Amino acid sequence: METKLLRRVPLSRLMDLKIDYAFKQLFGTEKNKDITVVFLNAVLKRSGREQIHDISFQNTEFGGEYEEDKRSRLDILAVTNDNEWVNIEIQFTNQYDMIKRSIYYWSTVYRAPMKKKMSYRELRPVIAINIMNFNLFEQTEDFHTTYHLYEDEEQFQLTDIMEFHFLEMPKLIQAWKQNKLDPWNDVLARWLLLLGIVDSRKGHVYEDIYKELEEIAMKDDSLKSAFQGWDILSASTEEVLAYDSRVKEVLDREAYKREAELREQEAREKALKEGREEGREEGREEGREEGEKQRNIEIAKKMLAQGFDHAQIADLTELSNEEIQQLEENEDNI
Repeated sequence: METKLLRRVPLSRLMDLKIDYAFKQLFGTEKNKDITVVFLNAVLKRSGREQIHDISFQNTEFGGEYEEDKRSRLDILAVTNDNEWVNIEIQFTNQYDMIKRSIYYWSTVYRAPMKKKMSYRELRPVIAINIMNFNLFEQTEDFHTTYHLYEDEEQFQLTDIMEFHFLEMPKLIQAWKQNKLDPWNDVLARWLLLLGIVDSRKGHVYEDIYKELEEIAMKDDSLKSAFQGWDILSASTEEVLAYDSRVKEVLDREAYKREAELREQEAREKALKEGREEGREEGREEGREEGEKQRNIEIAKKMLAQGFDHAQIADLTELSNEEIQQLEENEDNI
């Protein structure tokens, strides 16, 4: 193996590139746009599109999703040399309806350039790339799935203006553990594994992935630049403070959500337990009442046979006159 990459910080201090702040600082800046182009081409290769040669980063602020949310910020928004919009979203936590969220952002980007007297044909295709630190689709084990609009029966494409990519990181890591990935020959796996090296949620670093990619980076200048940019980013005190603040915010939000789920589960279990106990008590009470009622009926029958009048029987058994009358009629019919 050739000389190791120069590294300022230990592996344990490298930023988790699945945290949106770190991802944007590495892939969403003009100085690093060359590695972003390589990354995008790796993602889009499977959909059969032409290679991207250049991108320009765009303003990521749009009108808010909700009335009280005046502005919403996309992670990375770029325009390619073929005049296509590319929106990259990285989600660490599954706290939204990811599919509908992606469609919403797609529509926001698609309609944003529309101005008066502008033709619909002038609107640009929009490609939505969603990188998720969680699994979304149970129907497949593939970590990369793509979606377009097709005719139901003959499957011809309706339009090329809409394209969605979903990249599920846990499935990628699982495929790595099962020796199903070849980052030497699969460029997409190579770049996604870079994002998967640090797992801040578990406090774990995949040293085996790092070492494998480090070897590849000796022959891949773009990956080498990404490693070096990542190292510089992780060594900057200012960037680390901003990153740590964002990690705390993300993990606190996860903890709050988990706490809310646990409280809801405990409340359901408590209600169910109380319901069962109440049901058992009601059942015991009903059983006692039914047994007492049956004993009173038997006493009433004996008193009727011995000639006691209805008032005396009612006073002793607390049966109604109608019930006593019914018992007497039934005895007479036997």
